[in-house]
Amino acid sequence: MSRSGNSDAFAELYAATYQKQYIFSYCYLKDKFLAQDALQETYILALKNLASLNDPKLFVSWLNQINFRVCYNLAEKQKRWNEETSRFADAAMDLRAAPEPSPEEQTISVDNSNYIMQQVMALPYSESQVIFLHYYKHMKLEEIAYMMDISKSTVKRYLQSGKKRLAKSLDEYERGNITWLE
Repeated sequence: MSRSGNSDAFAELYAATYQKQYIFSYCYLKDKFLAQDALQETYILALKNLASLNDPKLFVSWLNQINFRVCYNLAEKQKRWNEETSRFADAAMDLRAAPEPSPEEQTISVDNSNYIMQQVMALPYSESQVIFLHYYKHMKLEEIAYMMDISKSTVKRYLQSGKKRLAKSLDEYERGNITWLE
């Protein structure tokens, strides 16, 4: 039936199991967008690996195992994301607590801010928009997800990849390999 590639049979399996799988994902991850991502990934993995299922009677328990592993991996990524975000927030608080800069330091700061903004706008469109909305407009991830019609986890992925690109660019700038006027 479904093991031989019959998409209608797999659609029936999906229809019979998706609600319980979503409830598990939501209870585990406590985020509806992450739960939706987990559900999607679970069924994609199930479809790709259906031929490896030896006993079709065990489909539900096999699917539960896949869903658990997917949720576990997403929760670990979420945990790392939260730790990284808290480090950025701590660094921002440290900057706010710094003493009043001299005019020379203010000029350097403006130059650096201009360079950073230039680099943000040079990122791929989705990454630049997410970074701009989150860090410059102080929008929450949920608001950005709603505004851009994407999931919260996609917003997080764009933030993460954009920050990596920015970090690389800022590292080159600090080493003097490039100037912001280029």
